[in-house]
Amino acid sequence: MASQTPQPADPSRPARRPVLGITMGEPAGIGPEVVVKALADPEVRRLARFVIYGMNELLSYAADLAEIDPFWWRIQHDSPRAEYDFVHDVVVMDYDEYSILGQAVHRPTKQGGQASLRFLDDAISAALRPPHDPGRIDAIVTAPVCKESWLMAGCKFPGHTEFLQHRTKSRRAVMMFNSPKLNVVLATVHVPLMDIRNLLTIGCVFDPIELGHQACLRMGIKNPRIAVCGLNPHASENGQFGDEESRVITPAIEMACAQGIDVRGPFPGDTVFIDAVQGKFDLVVAMYHDQGLIPVKLLGWEEAVNVTLGLPVIRTSVDHGTAFNIVGQNKAHPGSMKAAIRLAASMASGG
Repeated sequence: MASQTPQPADPSRPARRPVLGITMGEPAGIGPEVVVKALADPEVRRLARFVIYGMNELLSYAADLAEIDPFWWRIQHDSPRAEYDFVHDVVVMDYDEYSILGQAVHRPTKQGGQASLRFLDDAISAALRPPHDPGRIDAIVTAPVCKESWLMAGCKFPGHTEFLQHRTKSRRAVMMFNSPKLNVVLATVHVPLMDIRNLLTIGCVFDPIELGHQACLRMGIKNPRIAVCGLNPHASENGQFGDEESRVITPAIEMACAQGIDVRGPFPGDTVFIDAVQGKFDLVVAMYHDQGLIPVKLLGWEEAVNVTLGLPVIRTSVDHGTAFNIVGQNKAHPGSMKAAIRLAASMASGG
């Protein structure tokens, strides 16, 4: 038999594409739609191979509404093939026992919480497998979940970050938001605003500074410049509006400076983000959820990505919610999901 002429490598494809696991999230939300629309882009699919943890029925329904031809292979999630058959570019691990969900009920449900928790739990198990295990994935990308559905399902964790920290037995886990104009990391996450004063410690301010610094280095920022927000108006203005700045935030900054990290503050939260957008800082540490998320979503709604730092696995996510009000209308934009996939692929490839 005549030998075949070797074909030239496609320069647009990495030599070894990582395997990314995508969790579909809340079945009754826009997760199926943004996953299908993101992966329908050939440029996105070239970045990696993909395993979708979700429901084939809902993915197919979303594809039909968007007039997208199915581009994936289906495997029943509990079949023997699910342990090794990741050879195709896109594989759906189908949890068809939940197939009644999603198309008619666009609201929180116990069943929706059970399904989205199962998708996430199985993806984490795959990400924790040893290197070179045929069922291992290199990173997790999450579509939005409904926290109320999780509560109905008996889950005690208020969000992905806390669940991931528990499942991976991680000592620290913080939320970082990456966008073209602004990078933000949070000192506290899903806690009531009135509880922040009692929860804020030197450690929970120091951890996002240190982990954020490490993340910036991995993203190619050689000498990260970090700004830290104050908690109170005007960063308390020398103690006039509270003592958290002097009692908690400044000591954390001093600890980080002692480790050679270029970090400054605390700065008033109403001005520091302007300086960051203008290029004076590479990362801002915010004290609470909305302090950091309002500027991120205002400036990069369709491009921002949530990254969980401090875990032994890579996890990125969209920065939006389930959007029950637009489900089934083909209105969901896949920009944040595409950005989350791109960042996960880059991190899993080591650059």
